[in-house]
Amino acid sequence: MSAVQAAPVHLETARRLLQRVPVVRVATAGPDGPHVVPVWFVWEAEGVFCSLFDDTVTQANIRRDSRVALVFDVGGEWEELAGVVLTGTARPLRPGHPELRAPMSRWHDKYRERFGRHGFRTFSESTRDLWFLRVIPDELAAWDHGAGPFAGTA
Repeated sequence: MSAVQAAPVHLETARRLLQRVPVVRVATAGPDGPHVVPVWFVWEAEGVFCSLFDDTVTQANIRRDSRVALVFDVGGEWEELAGVVLTGTARPLRPGHPELRAPMSRWHDKYRERFGRHGFRTFSESTRDLWFLRVIPDELAAWDHGAGPFAGTA
């Protein structure tokens, strides 16, 4: 059994290997301490676009302090478990923002099947404003139990 070690990883390698992962955890710093939420996302060349709603703790925290950490992980068996921790800065983008056209289209394509037959319509009708955080990476580190996708990817 090998030890888990954080190692540098190339941004494009991480993006390519993790773009199909369904959920990323977003950590923000709040007045009462850390706040972590799982969200849906698309990872584009321009950054990671994480979906969320307005008037959330995450939004309030980012308005005070734009620094965030994102945690992605993959694998099922011990030897396959791997992931990436990305730290960066987040900028909330309102629905309809011009920078969201392409990422929102890819977000819809990525998650359409997860809504089921009528789920997407129900989601659209019940969702007031779907905001996105555009996260620009500053640092990236991968961890791998040995046989996962980041083994030897420094």
